[in-house]
Amino acid sequence: MNYAVLLTTRAVRELAAFPKEVIARIDPRLTDLGTDPRPPGCKKLKLREGDGWRIRVGDYRVLYRIDDSSRRVLVYRIGHRRDVYE
Repeated sequence: MNYAVLLTTRAVRELAAFPKEVIARIDPRLTDLGTDPRPPGCKKLKLREGDGWRIRVGDYRVLYRIDDSSRRVLVYRIGHRRDVYE
């Protein structure tokens, strides 16, 4: 059973600001989160707001939360590795 992948307004703005080549690399990875929200190489994060997950896409990171009860993945940040954790 698949998960619904939702992006916050901030994540949509961050993604839209990237060059087309970067978007083309990130977009399939976002789609893949719907079938496997914990893919190989993902990492669990401990954040002030609660737990989250991250996947790497080259020098970029996608930060998200998983809600297993409602089968949703909420992507809340997408950015370069030096900026995304701030």
